[in-house]
Amino acid sequence: MSARPFIVGIGGTTRPGSSGESMVRAVLAATEDDGARTAMFGGAELAALPHFAPERGERTPEQLAFVAAIRSADGLVIGTPGYHGGISGLVKNAIDLLEDLRADERVYFDGRAVGLIVVAAGWQAGGVTLQALRGVVHAMRGWPTPLGITVNTAEQKPFDAEGRLADQGLRAQVAAQAGQVMHMARMKR
Repeated sequence: MSARPFIVGIGGTTRPGSSGESMVRAVLAATEDDGARTAMFGGAELAALPHFAPERGERTPEQLAFVAAIRSADGLVIGTPGYHGGISGLVKNAIDLLEDLRADERVYFDGRAVGLIVVAAGWQAGGVTLQALRGVVHAMRGWPTPLGITVNTAEQKPFDAEGRLADQGLRAQVAAQAGQVMHMARMKR
């Protein structure tokens, strides 16, 4: 086992370069700067996952790769758009697939730090969706980081034209969340 924590990012939309996926990637980059190995399952990868059907045991190569990455992860970063105050179907479908971890020694997200990010066009949708996502992570035995990031795209422009984080406050939150994920991942190792 590598001494470097393995952090997996999940999130995005079917729109390439979505703000949510970019935010997850920013946190992953900050964990890499702190020594982590990372993997990202963005919108394109999530869209390739068939709808979870618990009665069917067969899995596609994409599903198997996703579950294997989570199984090996020391920490996670999950981002979702706040669609009408709820988690996106893409992200929820991926999380539902993790029912495949139910018989593992580390069930679901057990012992894993989970950073959460919500991007929405309003503060209310962001807050409600963040709370819903925290509930899902708790139900799956994960440890949500104390800092959850919400981005209100109606008031904030998180990225500049080159795709770099433009908002100083968001840069600080990304660094803080990455630090929390890494601290908890290292504690568990």
